[in-house]
Amino acid sequence: MAIRYIKKGKSAEQKAEADAAVQETVRGILADIQRRGNAAVRELSQKFDNWNPASFKLSDGQIEEIVASLPAQAVSDIKFAQEQIRNFAKAQRAALRDVEVETLPGVVLGHKNIPVNRVGCYVPGGRYPMVASAHMSTVTAKAAGVKEVIACTPPIGGEIPAATIAAIHFGGADEIYLLGGVQALAAMAYGALGIEPVDMIVGPGNAFVAEAKRQLFGLVGIDLLAGPTEVLVIADDSADAEICATDLLGQAEHGPTSPAVLLTTSASLAESIEAEIGRQLETLPTADLAGAAWRDYGEVILVDTDEEMVQVADEIASEHVEVITRDPDYFLENMSNYGALFLGPETNVAYGDKIIGTNHTLPTKKAGRYTGGLWVGKFIKTVTYQRVTEAASVLIGEYGSRLCDLEGFMGHKEQCDLRLRRYGGGSD
Repeated sequence: MAIRYIKKGKSAEQKAEADAAVQETVRGILADIQRRGNAAVRELSQKFDNWNPASFKLSDGQIEEIVASLPAQAVSDIKFAQEQIRNFAKAQRAALRDVEVETLPGVVLGHKNIPVNRVGCYVPGGRYPMVASAHMSTVTAKAAGVKEVIACTPPIGGEIPAATIAAIHFGGADEIYLLGGVQALAAMAYGALGIEPVDMIVGPGNAFVAEAKRQLFGLVGIDLLAGPTEVLVIADDSADAEICATDLLGQAEHGPTSPAVLLTTSASLAESIEAEIGRQLETLPTADLAGAAWRDYGEVILVDTDEEMVQVADEIASEHVEVITRDPDYFLENMSNYGALFLGPETNVAYGDKIIGTNHTLPTKKAGRYTGGLWVGKFIKTVTYQRVTEAASVLIGEYGSRLCDLEGFMGHKEQCDLRLRRYGGGSD
């Protein structure tokens, strides 16, 4: 297979160095919060967000005031988006069914789908008020049946992000804290600032937030490691450079470390995309971020066939994959590693990120090889149970006794043998 890199981003070694630095920083922050608790969280919030109120938790009165400050159109738009996400989440929840089956006479096995009790939703802020991230976590958690949803989101420039708070509130969060970054995740996981420790933390964020989730995993559950966003545009000669460039830059504007990749069989598109991106950057209001991301993390890859595009795309395992080709369904049928597919030029990542109903918290850094994105199933524990009759216990016990003996587990064997004596007609 002939793979030609018309443009390459930073090397794997450079990325690994950046990752190591993030890991060390996060390790220090988490250790400090474990040691000093509330004081450390407050200092970090002051340092990173210039925010240190008497209470980080928003009262019902504050929330009502914040919601009332928004234009009616903004409230309507937020509720419309949440309706789309809730409807799809409910359909997904309905697909998760409890199971009970008699596998042998007298042997009944089953599984139940039980929602996690207490979930912490992180809604990022930073450069932008990430209103849509509130929908994706809070709405989905509540659709799954989570009893208590705690949400944290940072102030932006020392100001309360009103639309984000409204979205969190409409999404069904039971408690809302104005707190950001690693310190927010630590407060939810360890318990700080009046937050009772949660069972699970979900939501996207920057590299530091993703690393904090990775280091906190085990103490709490997580949805997935959703770090800096990624986009892969798969295009043939039916695609035009304007759409491809627009959609690459549309994700690159998230931040200077967001990979944006064009994978194409069209030499003319591969050779013209740089000029089109340069043209759009001249007028794009977020060109400082999108341009840096394209410069350092943008790639253009040229191959010969659709089959090769599938192979390379599966190796990249991108978070978002747009397919702008004559036969988008070919990629739906044949690709296996991705977070979400956007099939045809009529749709795009922005639809998925903001409004259409699929979840935008998706796997990055090749995690699409082994997991999908956030959905109701992430909030569900599928747990098993069993019951057997006396006669079935004898049947299973005979096999179990011999198999335990085979492995040398004599205590296990005695569990089986005791049932044989009790229920098989022998003496105890």
